[in-house]
Amino acid sequence: MNKFLFLLFFSLSIFSQKENNNIIKKSDPLQANKKAIKEINEEDYFSDEDLMTIDSLLIEEKLNSALVGTLDFLIDEKEILDNTTVALTTDLLKERLLLLNEKTPFNLAYNPDLEKVINSYLSSRKKALTQILVRAKYYFPMFEQYLDEYDIPLEMKYLAIVESALHPQIKSRAGATGLWQFMYGTGKQFDLKVSSYVDERQDPVKSTIAACKYLSQLYQIFGDWDLALAAYNSGQGNVLKAIKRSGGHKNYWNIRPYLPRETASYVPAFYATLYILEYADDHNIIAETPDYYNFETDTIRVKRTIGFDHISEILKVEEDVISFLNPVYKLDVIPFIKDHEYAVRLPKNKIIEFLEKESEIYALADADEASREKPLPRYVDMNNSVRYKVVGGDFLGKIANKFGVRVSDIKRWNSLKTSKLKVGQRLTIFSKKSTSSRSASTSKTSVASSEKGSFELYTVKKGDSLWTISKKFKNVSIDEIKKWNNIWSEKSLKTGTKLKIYKS
Repeated sequence: MNKFLFLLFFSLSIFSQKENNNIIKKSDPLQANKKAIKEINEEDYFSDEDLMTIDSLLIEEKLNSALVGTLDFLIDEKEILDNTTVALTTDLLKERLLLLNEKTPFNLAYNPDLEKVINSYLSSRKKALTQILVRAKYYFPMFEQYLDEYDIPLEMKYLAIVESALHPQIKSRAGATGLWQFMYGTGKQFDLKVSSYVDERQDPVKSTIAACKYLSQLYQIFGDWDLALAAYNSGQGNVLKAIKRSGGHKNYWNIRPYLPRETASYVPAFYATLYILEYADDHNIIAETPDYYNFETDTIRVKRTIGFDHISEILKVEEDVISFLNPVYKLDVIPFIKDHEYAVRLPKNKIIEFLEKESEIYALADADEASREKPLPRYVDMNNSVRYKVVGGDFLGKIANKFGVRVSDIKRWNSLKTSKLKVGQRLTIFSKKSTSSRSASTSKTSVASSEKGSFELYTVKKGDSLWTISKKFKNVSIDEIKKWNNIWSEKSLKTGTKLKIYKS
Protein backbone atom coordinates (compact mmCIF):
# COMPACT_ATOMS: atom_id res chain seq x y z
CA MET A 1 0.00 0.00 0.00
CA ASN A 2 2.82 2.42 0.95
CA LYS A 3 4.54 1.64 -2.33
CA PHE A 4 1.41 2.49 -4.31
CA LEU A 5 0.97 5.79 -2.45
CA PHE A 6 4.55 6.68 -3.27
CA LEU A 7 3.94 5.89 -6.93
CA LEU A 8 0.88 8.14 -6.93
CA PHE A 9 2.83 10.96 -5.29
CA PHE A 10 5.63 10.45 -7.77
CA SER A 11 3.29 10.72 -10.73
CA LEU A 12 1.95 14.11 -9.60
CA SER A 13 5.39 15.62 -8.92
CA ILE A 14 8.40 16.49 -11.06
CA PHE A 15 11.53 14.56 -10.21
CA SER A 16 14.95 14.38 -11.76
CA GLN A 17 15.35 10.80 -12.92
CA LYS A 18 18.54 9.03 -13.90
CA GLU A 19 18.28 6.20 -16.40
CA ASN A 20 20.57 3.17 -16.20
CA ASN A 21 19.86 0.06 -18.27
CA ASN A 22 16.11 0.83 -18.25
CA ILE A 23 16.13 1.00 -14.44
CA ILE A 24 15.35 4.32 -12.73
CA LYS A 25 16.57 4.98 -9.19
CA LYS A 26 13.79 5.78 -6.74
CA SER A 27 15.37 8.34 -4.45
CA ASP A 28 18.84 9.83 -4.10
CA PRO A 29 18.53 13.61 -3.76
CA LEU A 30 22.26 14.23 -3.25
CA GLN A 31 23.65 11.78 -5.82
CA ALA A 32 27.11 12.66 -4.62
CA ASN A 33 28.41 9.54 -2.95
CA LYS A 34 29.33 6.94 -5.58
CA LYS A 35 30.05 4.35 -2.94
CA ALA A 36 26.54 4.72 -1.52
CA ILE A 37 25.06 4.29 -5.01
CA LYS A 38 26.91 1.02 -5.51
CA GLU A 39 25.58 -0.32 -2.22
CA ILE A 40 21.94 0.27 -3.12
CA ASN A 41 20.04 -2.99 -3.52
CA GLU A 42 17.98 -3.86 -6.54
CA GLU A 43 14.89 -3.49 -4.31
CA ASP A 44 15.48 0.25 -4.24
CA TYR A 45 14.78 0.56 -7.97
CA PHE A 46 11.51 0.63 -9.82
CA SER A 47 10.64 -2.52 -11.67
CA ASP A 48 9.30 -2.48 -15.24
CA GLU A 49 5.82 -2.97 -13.77
CA ASP A 50 6.31 0.07 -11.51
CA LEU A 51 7.37 2.18 -14.49
CA MET A 52 4.27 1.16 -16.44
CA THR A 53 2.13 2.19 -13.46
CA ILE A 54 3.87 5.58 -13.27
CA ASP A 55 3.34 6.17 -17.02
CA SER A 56 -0.31 5.22 -16.66
CA LEU A 57 -0.81 7.63 -13.76
CA LEU A 58 0.90 10.46 -15.64
CA ILE A 59 -1.30 9.96 -18.71
CA GLU A 60 -4.44 9.76 -16.56
CA GLU A 61 -3.48 12.94 -14.69
CA LYS A 62 -2.89 14.78 -17.97
CA LEU A 63 -6.16 13.52 -19.40
CA ASN A 64 -8.22 14.84 -16.49
CA SER A 65 -6.25 17.90 -15.40
CA ALA A 66 -8.06 21.24 -15.56
CA LEU A 67 -4.67 22.91 -16.01
CA VAL A 68 -4.07 21.38 -19.43
CA GLY A 69 -5.15 23.74 -22.19
CA THR A 70 -5.50 21.01 -24.77
CA LEU A 71 -5.11 17.26 -24.84
CA ASP A 72 -2.28 16.05 -27.05
CA PHE A 73 -4.29 13.17 -28.45
CA LEU A 74 -2.24 13.04 -31.64
CA ILE A 75 0.81 10.87 -31.21
CA ASP A 76 4.15 12.44 -32.03
CA GLU A 77 5.92 10.93 -35.02
CA LYS A 78 8.98 10.10 -32.91
CA GLU A 79 6.79 8.30 -30.39
CA ILE A 80 5.35 6.18 -33.22
CA LEU A 81 8.77 5.31 -34.63
CA ASP A 82 10.18 4.47 -31.19
CA ASN A 83 7.27 2.20 -30.31
CA THR A 84 8.10 -1.50 -30.64
CA THR A 85 4.93 -2.93 -29.12
CA VAL A 86 2.92 -5.16 -31.46
CA ALA A 87 -0.65 -5.35 -30.22
CA LEU A 88 -1.97 -7.40 -33.13
CA THR A 89 -0.60 -9.22 -36.13
CA THR A 90 -0.40 -7.58 -39.54
CA ASP A 91 -2.64 -10.25 -41.09
CA LEU A 92 -5.37 -9.73 -38.47
CA LEU A 93 -5.20 -5.96 -38.91
CA LYS A 94 -5.48 -6.29 -42.69
CA GLU A 95 -8.51 -8.54 -42.29
CA ARG A 96 -10.29 -6.17 -39.91
CA LEU A 97 -9.48 -3.05 -41.94
CA LEU A 98 -10.85 -4.77 -45.03
CA LEU A 99 -14.13 -5.45 -43.21
CA LEU A 100 -14.34 -1.84 -41.99
CA ASN A 101 -13.45 -0.51 -45.44
CA GLU A 102 -16.39 -2.36 -46.96
CA LYS A 103 -18.93 -0.63 -44.71
CA THR A 104 -17.48 2.90 -44.53
CA PRO A 105 -16.79 5.56 -47.20
CA PHE A 106 -13.31 6.15 -45.73
CA ASN A 107 -10.15 4.75 -47.29
CA LEU A 108 -9.27 2.21 -44.60
CA ALA A 109 -7.00 0.01 -46.69
CA TYR A 110 -3.97 -1.39 -44.88
CA ASN A 111 -0.97 0.90 -44.72
CA PRO A 112 2.29 0.28 -42.75
CA ASP A 113 2.18 3.81 -41.34
CA LEU A 114 -1.38 3.27 -40.12
CA GLU A 115 -0.33 -0.03 -38.51
CA LYS A 116 2.35 1.82 -36.51
CA VAL A 117 -0.17 4.41 -35.32
CA ILE A 118 -2.68 1.75 -34.24
CA ASN A 119 -0.02 -0.19 -32.32
CA SER A 120 1.17 3.03 -30.67
CA TYR A 121 -2.38 3.92 -29.60
CA LEU A 122 -2.97 0.45 -28.19
CA SER A 123 0.24 0.63 -26.20
CA SER A 124 0.05 4.21 -24.89
CA ARG A 125 -3.56 5.43 -25.21
CA LYS A 126 -5.52 2.35 -24.13
CA LYS A 127 -6.46 3.60 -20.67
CA ALA A 128 -7.25 7.07 -22.01
CA LEU A 129 -9.52 5.54 -24.64
CA THR A 130 -11.31 3.54 -21.96
CA GLN A 131 -12.13 6.76 -20.10
CA ILE A 132 -13.12 8.54 -23.30
CA LEU A 133 -15.49 5.69 -24.15
CA VAL A 134 -17.50 6.48 -21.00
CA ARG A 135 -18.10 10.02 -22.24
CA ALA A 136 -18.79 8.63 -25.71
CA LYS A 137 -21.82 6.76 -24.35
CA TYR A 138 -23.30 10.15 -23.47
CA TYR A 139 -22.32 12.08 -26.62
CA PHE A 140 -22.32 9.53 -29.46
CA PRO A 141 -26.10 8.97 -29.73
CA MET A 142 -26.57 12.73 -30.08
CA PHE A 143 -23.73 12.98 -32.64
CA GLU A 144 -25.24 10.15 -34.69
CA GLN A 145 -28.64 11.86 -34.75
CA TYR A 146 -27.26 14.96 -36.49
CA LEU A 147 -24.71 13.12 -38.65
CA ASP A 148 -27.56 11.07 -40.02
CA GLU A 149 -29.69 14.20 -40.54
CA TYR A 150 -26.94 15.80 -42.64
CA ASP A 151 -26.13 12.55 -44.50
CA ILE A 152 -22.61 12.30 -43.07
CA PRO A 153 -20.98 8.92 -42.27
CA LEU A 154 -21.79 7.98 -38.68
CA GLU A 155 -18.14 7.04 -38.15
CA MET A 156 -17.39 10.78 -38.23
CA LYS A 157 -18.37 10.79 -34.54
CA TYR A 158 -14.82 9.59 -33.82
CA LEU A 159 -13.51 12.90 -35.13
CA ALA A 160 -14.65 14.61 -31.91
CA ILE A 161 -12.37 12.26 -29.95
CA VAL A 162 -9.35 13.27 -32.02
CA GLU A 163 -10.32 16.94 -31.72
CA SER A 164 -11.17 17.22 -28.02
CA ALA A 165 -11.13 13.80 -26.32
CA LEU A 166 -14.85 14.63 -25.77
CA HIS A 167 -14.15 17.55 -23.41
CA PRO A 168 -16.66 20.27 -24.45
CA GLN A 169 -14.84 23.10 -22.65
CA ILE A 170 -11.34 22.28 -23.83
CA LYS A 171 -9.37 25.02 -25.62
CA SER A 172 -6.35 24.61 -27.86
CA ARG A 173 -3.31 26.86 -27.69
CA ALA A 174 -4.55 28.56 -30.86
CA GLY A 175 -7.95 29.31 -29.31
CA ALA A 176 -10.02 26.51 -30.92
CA THR A 177 -12.78 25.57 -28.49
CA GLY A 178 -15.28 22.82 -27.79
CA LEU A 179 -15.96 19.23 -28.78
CA TRP A 180 -15.35 20.03 -32.45
CA GLN A 181 -12.63 22.66 -31.85
CA PHE A 182 -14.03 25.68 -33.66
CA MET A 183 -11.92 28.80 -33.97
CA TYR A 184 -13.73 32.06 -33.19
CA GLY A 185 -14.08 33.09 -36.84
CA THR A 186 -15.22 29.67 -38.07
CA GLY A 187 -17.71 29.43 -35.22
CA LYS A 188 -19.14 32.81 -36.14
CA GLN A 189 -19.41 31.68 -39.77
CA PHE A 190 -21.64 28.80 -38.62
CA ASP A 191 -23.71 30.96 -36.24
CA LEU A 192 -22.07 29.86 -32.98
CA LYS A 193 -22.51 32.89 -30.73
CA VAL A 194 -20.10 33.95 -28.01
CA SER A 195 -20.80 36.35 -25.14
CA SER A 196 -19.37 37.09 -21.72
CA TYR A 197 -21.60 34.34 -20.29
CA VAL A 198 -22.06 31.88 -23.16
CA ASP A 199 -19.81 30.17 -25.69
CA GLU A 200 -21.91 28.13 -28.11
CA ARG A 201 -18.77 26.42 -29.41
CA GLN A 202 -19.02 24.57 -26.09
CA ASP A 203 -22.68 23.65 -26.64
CA PRO A 204 -22.72 19.94 -27.61
CA VAL A 205 -25.85 20.21 -29.79
CA LYS A 206 -25.18 23.53 -31.54
CA SER A 207 -21.49 22.79 -32.15
CA THR A 208 -22.34 19.35 -33.55
CA ILE A 209 -24.82 20.90 -35.99
CA ALA A 210 -22.16 23.43 -37.01
CA ALA A 211 -19.60 20.64 -37.49
CA CYS A 212 -22.07 18.75 -39.70
CA LYS A 213 -22.62 21.85 -41.84
CA TYR A 214 -18.89 22.44 -42.15
CA LEU A 215 -18.09 18.82 -43.03
CA SER A 216 -20.90 18.78 -45.62
CA GLN A 217 -19.44 21.95 -47.15
CA LEU A 218 -15.95 20.41 -47.31
CA TYR A 219 -17.28 17.21 -48.89
CA GLN A 220 -19.02 19.23 -51.59
CA ILE A 221 -15.65 20.82 -52.40
CA PHE A 222 -13.48 17.68 -52.45
CA GLY A 223 -15.98 14.85 -53.02
CA ASP A 224 -13.94 12.67 -50.64
CA TRP A 225 -14.38 12.19 -46.89
CA ASP A 226 -10.67 11.62 -46.25
CA LEU A 227 -9.82 14.95 -47.86
CA ALA A 228 -12.72 16.60 -46.03
CA LEU A 229 -11.12 15.40 -42.77
CA ALA A 230 -7.74 16.82 -43.77
CA ALA A 231 -9.36 20.15 -44.70
CA TYR A 232 -11.25 20.24 -41.39
CA ASN A 233 -7.89 20.23 -39.63
CA SER A 234 -5.68 22.38 -41.86
CA GLY A 235 -8.10 24.33 -44.04
CA GLN A 236 -9.19 23.97 -47.66
CA GLY A 237 -6.19 25.91 -48.97
CA ASN A 238 -3.57 23.52 -47.58
CA VAL A 239 -5.36 20.49 -49.03
CA LEU A 240 -5.73 22.14 -52.47
CA LYS A 241 -2.02 23.06 -52.42
CA ALA A 242 -1.10 19.47 -51.45
CA ILE A 243 -3.18 18.11 -54.34
CA LYS A 244 -1.40 20.44 -56.77
CA ARG A 245 2.09 19.65 -55.39
CA SER A 246 1.42 15.90 -55.60
CA GLY A 247 0.69 16.19 -59.30
CA GLY A 248 -3.07 16.16 -59.01
CA HIS A 249 -3.55 13.11 -56.78
CA LYS A 250 -6.73 13.08 -54.71
CA ASN A 251 -6.03 10.10 -52.49
CA TYR A 252 -5.11 11.12 -48.95
CA TRP A 253 -2.09 8.81 -48.70
CA ASN A 254 -0.71 10.20 -51.98
CA ILE A 255 -0.95 13.84 -50.89
CA ARG A 256 0.03 13.20 -47.27
CA PRO A 257 3.75 14.12 -47.75
CA TYR A 258 2.65 17.57 -48.95
CA LEU A 259 0.32 18.35 -46.02
CA PRO A 260 1.31 20.22 -42.83
CA ARG A 261 2.92 17.87 -40.29
CA GLU A 262 -0.02 18.02 -37.87
CA THR A 263 -2.51 17.13 -40.61
CA ALA A 264 -0.27 14.28 -41.75
CA SER A 265 -0.75 12.79 -38.26
CA TYR A 266 -4.38 13.87 -37.93
CA VAL A 267 -6.14 11.59 -40.43
CA PRO A 268 -4.21 8.45 -39.33
CA ALA A 269 -5.18 9.34 -35.74
CA PHE A 270 -8.82 9.36 -36.86
CA TYR A 271 -8.41 6.00 -38.65
CA ALA A 272 -6.68 4.48 -35.62
CA THR A 273 -9.39 5.73 -33.26
CA LEU A 274 -12.11 4.44 -35.59
CA TYR A 275 -10.49 1.00 -35.81
CA ILE A 276 -9.75 0.63 -32.09
CA LEU A 277 -13.21 1.67 -30.89
CA GLU A 278 -14.96 -0.43 -33.53
CA TYR A 279 -12.98 -3.37 -32.16
CA ALA A 280 -12.89 -2.13 -28.56
CA ASP A 281 -14.08 -5.42 -27.03
CA ASP A 282 -11.42 -7.39 -28.91
CA HIS A 283 -8.75 -5.13 -27.41
CA ASN A 284 -10.27 -5.30 -23.93
CA ILE A 285 -11.33 -1.63 -23.96
CA ILE A 286 -14.47 -1.86 -21.88
CA ALA A 287 -15.99 1.32 -20.46
CA GLU A 288 -18.08 1.66 -17.33
CA THR A 289 -21.68 2.84 -17.50
CA PRO A 290 -21.86 6.68 -17.50
CA ASP A 291 -23.68 8.53 -14.73
CA TYR A 292 -26.17 9.82 -17.30
CA TYR A 293 -27.16 9.06 -20.86
CA ASN A 294 -28.24 11.95 -23.07
CA PHE A 295 -31.81 10.61 -23.31
CA GLU A 296 -32.07 10.77 -19.51
CA THR A 297 -31.83 14.57 -19.57
CA ASP A 298 -34.10 17.42 -20.64
CA THR A 299 -34.02 21.22 -20.81
CA ILE A 300 -36.13 23.98 -19.29
CA ARG A 301 -35.94 27.74 -19.91
CA VAL A 302 -35.03 30.11 -17.09
CA LYS A 303 -36.93 33.30 -16.25
CA ARG A 304 -34.10 35.17 -14.55
CA THR A 305 -30.34 34.98 -14.24
CA ILE A 306 -29.43 32.10 -11.92
CA GLY A 307 -26.26 30.28 -10.96
CA PHE A 308 -25.54 26.58 -10.90
CA ASP A 309 -25.17 26.91 -7.13
CA HIS A 310 -28.77 28.14 -6.76
CA ILE A 311 -30.12 25.13 -8.64
CA SER A 312 -27.84 22.77 -6.74
CA GLU A 313 -28.89 24.07 -3.34
CA ILE A 314 -32.65 23.83 -3.98
CA LEU A 315 -32.80 20.67 -6.11
CA LYS A 316 -29.95 18.83 -4.35
CA VAL A 317 -28.14 18.16 -7.63
CA GLU A 318 -24.35 18.22 -7.53
CA GLU A 319 -22.86 21.29 -9.23
CA ASP A 320 -20.48 18.99 -11.12
CA VAL A 321 -23.50 17.29 -12.70
CA ILE A 322 -25.04 20.62 -13.73
CA SER A 323 -21.69 21.76 -15.11
CA PHE A 324 -21.26 18.56 -17.12
CA LEU A 325 -24.76 18.85 -18.60
CA ASN A 326 -24.38 22.60 -19.35
CA PRO A 327 -20.83 23.22 -20.65
CA VAL A 328 -22.05 26.16 -22.78
CA TYR A 329 -22.13 28.49 -19.73
CA LYS A 330 -18.64 29.85 -19.07
CA LEU A 331 -19.23 31.31 -15.58
CA ASP A 332 -21.56 28.62 -14.16
CA VAL A 333 -24.32 31.20 -14.56
CA ILE A 334 -27.39 30.93 -16.80
CA PRO A 335 -28.23 34.46 -18.00
CA PHE A 336 -31.70 35.79 -18.69
CA ILE A 337 -31.46 38.20 -21.61
CA LYS A 338 -34.23 39.71 -23.70
CA ASP A 339 -34.59 38.02 -27.10
CA HIS A 340 -32.33 35.15 -25.97
CA GLU A 341 -33.83 31.88 -24.79
CA TYR A 342 -31.34 30.31 -22.41
CA ALA A 343 -32.19 26.99 -20.81
CA VAL A 344 -30.70 24.63 -18.26
CA ARG A 345 -30.27 20.91 -18.96
CA LEU A 346 -31.05 18.67 -15.99
CA PRO A 347 -31.68 15.00 -15.29
CA LYS A 348 -35.26 14.25 -16.34
CA ASN A 349 -36.27 13.30 -12.82
CA LYS A 350 -35.45 16.87 -11.70
CA ILE A 351 -37.45 18.77 -14.33
CA ILE A 352 -40.81 18.58 -12.52
CA GLU A 353 -39.11 19.43 -9.24
CA PHE A 354 -37.55 22.49 -10.90
CA LEU A 355 -41.02 23.67 -11.96
CA GLU A 356 -42.39 23.09 -8.46
CA LYS A 357 -39.52 24.94 -6.77
CA GLU A 358 -38.83 27.53 -9.46
CA SER A 359 -39.91 30.44 -7.23
CA GLU A 360 -37.57 29.22 -4.46
CA ILE A 361 -34.63 29.11 -6.87
CA TYR A 362 -35.34 32.65 -8.10
CA ALA A 363 -35.82 33.92 -4.54
CA LEU A 364 -32.45 32.47 -3.58
CA ALA A 365 -30.87 34.17 -6.61
CA ASP A 366 -32.52 37.49 -5.62
CA ALA A 367 -31.19 37.21 -2.07
CA ASP A 368 -27.74 36.31 -3.28
CA GLU A 369 -27.66 39.24 -5.70
CA ALA A 370 -28.79 41.68 -3.00
CA SER A 371 -25.99 40.59 -0.67
CA ARG A 372 -23.28 40.38 -3.33
CA GLU A 373 -20.68 43.08 -2.94
CA LYS A 374 -19.34 42.67 -6.47
CA PRO A 375 -21.99 42.46 -9.23
CA LEU A 376 -21.88 39.81 -11.92
CA PRO A 377 -20.18 40.91 -15.14
CA ARG A 378 -22.62 42.53 -17.48
CA TYR A 379 -23.77 40.61 -20.51
CA VAL A 380 -21.77 41.54 -23.59
CA ASP A 381 -22.96 40.01 -26.86
CA MET A 382 -20.86 38.85 -29.79
CA ASN A 383 -22.03 41.83 -31.85
CA ASN A 384 -20.05 44.10 -29.52
CA SER A 385 -16.85 42.15 -30.06
CA VAL A 386 -13.89 43.21 -32.18
CA ARG A 387 -10.80 41.47 -33.49
CA TYR A 388 -7.75 43.43 -32.42
CA LYS A 389 -4.38 43.00 -34.13
CA VAL A 390 -1.43 43.45 -31.76
CA VAL A 391 1.02 46.13 -32.91
CA GLY A 392 4.52 47.05 -31.76
CA GLY A 393 4.56 48.44 -28.22
CA ASP A 394 1.28 46.78 -27.23
CA PHE A 395 0.84 45.01 -23.92
CA LEU A 396 -2.29 43.72 -22.22
CA GLY A 397 -2.67 46.69 -19.87
CA LYS A 398 -2.55 49.12 -22.74
CA ILE A 399 -5.07 47.16 -24.81
CA ALA A 400 -7.39 46.71 -21.82
CA ASN A 401 -7.40 50.47 -21.20
CA LYS A 402 -8.08 51.16 -24.89
CA PHE A 403 -11.28 49.11 -24.79
CA GLY A 404 -12.33 49.73 -21.19
CA VAL A 405 -11.98 46.11 -20.10
CA ARG A 406 -9.80 44.18 -17.67
CA VAL A 407 -6.59 42.34 -18.45
CA SER A 408 -8.08 39.21 -16.86
CA ASP A 409 -11.04 39.45 -19.27
CA ILE A 410 -8.77 39.59 -22.33
CA LYS A 411 -6.82 36.59 -21.07
CA ARG A 412 -10.02 34.63 -20.42
CA TRP A 413 -11.63 35.51 -23.78
CA ASN A 414 -8.50 34.42 -25.65
CA SER A 415 -7.37 31.51 -23.44
CA LEU A 416 -4.07 33.26 -22.72
CA LYS A 417 -2.00 31.52 -20.06
CA THR A 418 0.62 34.30 -19.94
CA SER A 419 0.68 38.05 -20.60
CA LYS A 420 3.13 37.73 -23.47
CA LEU A 421 1.91 39.02 -26.83
CA LYS A 422 3.33 38.78 -30.35
CA VAL A 423 3.11 41.49 -32.99
CA GLY A 424 0.41 40.46 -35.45
CA GLN A 425 -1.41 38.27 -32.92
CA ARG A 426 -5.20 38.71 -33.05
CA LEU A 427 -7.30 39.06 -29.92
CA THR A 428 -11.04 38.87 -29.44
CA ILE A 429 -12.26 41.81 -27.33
CA PHE A 430 -15.79 42.32 -26.03
CA SER A 431 -15.51 46.09 -25.92
CA LYS A 432 -17.51 48.22 -23.51
CA LYS A 433 -16.49 51.34 -25.44
CA SER A 434 -17.83 52.42 -28.81
CA THR A 435 -15.56 51.28 -31.62
CA SER A 436 -17.56 52.60 -34.57
CA SER A 437 -15.27 55.55 -35.15
CA ARG A 438 -11.94 53.78 -34.96
CA SER A 439 -10.11 50.79 -36.35
CA ALA A 440 -9.42 48.21 -33.65
CA SER A 441 -6.38 46.84 -35.40
CA THR A 442 -4.54 50.02 -36.33
CA SER A 443 -5.57 52.72 -33.88
CA LYS A 444 -2.56 54.17 -32.11
CA THR A 445 -4.25 57.17 -30.52
CA SER A 446 -2.94 57.61 -26.99
CA VAL A 447 -5.17 58.23 -24.03
CA ALA A 448 -3.32 61.46 -23.45
CA SER A 449 -4.59 62.95 -26.71
CA SER A 450 -8.09 63.10 -25.32
CA GLU A 451 -7.01 65.25 -22.39
CA LYS A 452 -7.98 68.91 -22.56
CA GLY A 453 -5.69 71.85 -21.89
CA SER A 454 -2.07 72.67 -22.60
CA PHE A 455 0.79 70.40 -21.64
CA GLU A 456 4.53 70.46 -21.22
CA LEU A 457 6.88 67.89 -22.74
CA TYR A 458 9.35 66.40 -20.27
CA THR A 459 12.38 64.42 -21.49
CA VAL A 460 13.23 61.47 -19.24
CA LYS A 461 16.77 61.64 -17.88
CA LYS A 462 19.01 58.87 -16.62
CA GLY A 463 18.01 57.86 -13.09
CA ASP A 464 14.47 59.25 -13.44
CA SER A 465 11.49 57.34 -12.05
CA LEU A 466 7.79 58.11 -12.18
CA TRP A 467 7.96 59.19 -8.55
CA THR A 468 10.89 61.63 -9.05
CA ILE A 469 9.24 63.08 -12.18
CA SER A 470 5.90 63.60 -10.40
CA LYS A 471 7.71 65.58 -7.68
CA LYS A 472 9.10 68.00 -10.26
CA PHE A 473 5.60 69.24 -11.09
CA LYS A 474 2.95 70.80 -8.89
CA ASN A 475 -0.15 68.68 -8.17
CA VAL A 476 0.88 65.86 -10.55
CA SER A 477 0.56 62.24 -9.44
CA ILE A 478 2.21 59.07 -10.71
CA ASP A 479 -1.17 57.73 -11.85
CA GLU A 480 -1.81 60.86 -13.92
CA ILE A 481 1.56 60.55 -15.68
CA LYS A 482 0.76 56.91 -16.45
CA LYS A 483 -2.67 57.80 -17.81
CA TRP A 484 -1.49 60.74 -19.92
CA ASN A 485 1.32 58.72 -21.53
CA ASN A 486 -0.08 55.18 -21.60
CA ILE A 487 2.62 53.97 -19.22
CA TRP A 488 1.75 51.00 -17.03
CA SER A 489 5.19 49.93 -15.84
CA GLU A 490 8.47 51.56 -14.78
CA LYS A 491 10.13 49.35 -17.41
CA SER A 492 8.45 51.48 -20.10
CA LEU A 493 10.34 54.53 -18.82
CA LYS A 494 13.50 54.91 -20.89
CA THR A 495 16.05 57.71 -21.10
CA GLY A 496 15.05 60.17 -23.82
CA THR A 497 11.35 59.33 -23.70
CA LYS A 498 9.08 62.39 -24.11
CA LEU A 499 6.30 62.60 -21.52
CA LYS A 500 3.25 64.86 -21.65
CA ILE A 501 2.59 66.69 -18.39
CA TYR A 502 -0.72 68.55 -18.39
CA LYS A 503 -0.90 71.82 -16.55
CA SER A 504 -3.35 71.95 -13.66
